[in-house]
Amino acid sequence: MTQISTQHPSPAAKAVGETAHLQCFIVFVGGEAFGLPVDSVQTIFGIEAVTPVPLGPREIIGLVNLRGKIVTAVSLRRRLNLPEPPETRSTLAVGMDHRGENFALVVDEVGDVIHLDPKTEILLPPHLGERRAKFTKAAYRLETEILSLLDVSAVFDFPRHL
Repeated sequence: MTQISTQHPSPAAKAVGETAHLQCFIVFVGGEAFGLPVDSVQTIFGIEAVTPVPLGPREIIGLVNLRGKIVTAVSLRRRLNLPEPPETRSTLAVGMDHRGENFALVVDEVGDVIHLDPKTEILLPPHLGERRAKFTKAAYRLETEILSLLDVSAVFDFPRHL
């Protein structure tokens, strides 16, 4: 398991008027790249076993053990309604905390940490689609592509049915 540490700009740097760059992890799902704010990531780990949750939403793969804690595993692929891969891959997850609950966000790959310049933020593309836009906090123009920064709150908020 890999531990993640983050560095945040000092208050002095912000006071001088420097534009703060957002640090984010790049994660890949279905051949597409998405950004996760570094400060929301706790760890990156491989999932060894999953306990299914009967009658749970399709996006919840099940429960997994993360260093003795039971956490809810959510498939980003299913959450974004992307097609399932033809073959089964090893399961990689990003450990995150949302509103005091621990989650494992299941992704295909984890890339580097990058710095997003606020000047590269663009309006959400109109072709993004309603479901994708629901889970996107912002979009940034990179050299060769547009990166969707995921809205962590939206990804982990599931409607409660009574």
